[in-house]
Amino acid sequence: MDLTKKILNDLRVELSDEFDRNFQRKAFFDRKWPPRKHINRKGTLLLVTGKLRRSIRSRVGADSVTWETSEPYAAIHNYGGIVYVKPHHRTIHRNGKAIRQQVKGYSYKMPRRQFLGDHEKVRKSARRIIEKNVKESMGSILKKLK
Repeated sequence: MDLTKKILNDLRVELSDEFDRNFQRKAFFDRKWPPRKHINRKGTLLLVTGKLRRSIRSRVGADSVTWETSEPYAAIHNYGGIVYVKPHHRTIHRNGKAIRQQVKGYSYKMPRRQFLGDHEKVRKSARRIIEKNVKESMGSILKKLK
């Protein structure tokens, strides 16, 4: 395996573990996520079902490592922003009867709860992995020359 591929594979493994730990930490490394406005007894922040956490995949390209998810709501959580909800109907059940209600459109600000991206710890890990792989590669080359 060539040096670049080895470095990228090592980065993919190490950083995937770190990004996954962000869900346990409820923080982006050392930056805590803002607390919820409403307490949800079903589970902890961004972990109610674990679907977002499980959907994150990484792949190694020719000269890069990419993390992606198939969940459409991942970006609004990772970057924050305004969420727009269109007017719609909701069915509620009262006394055994289904009642259809009209819900007005509204918007709200979703705070940033980053779990993927650039951070000083990502850069330090990358530096350490690159240095380790270059030293190993140089050591094996020097052994061949002797």
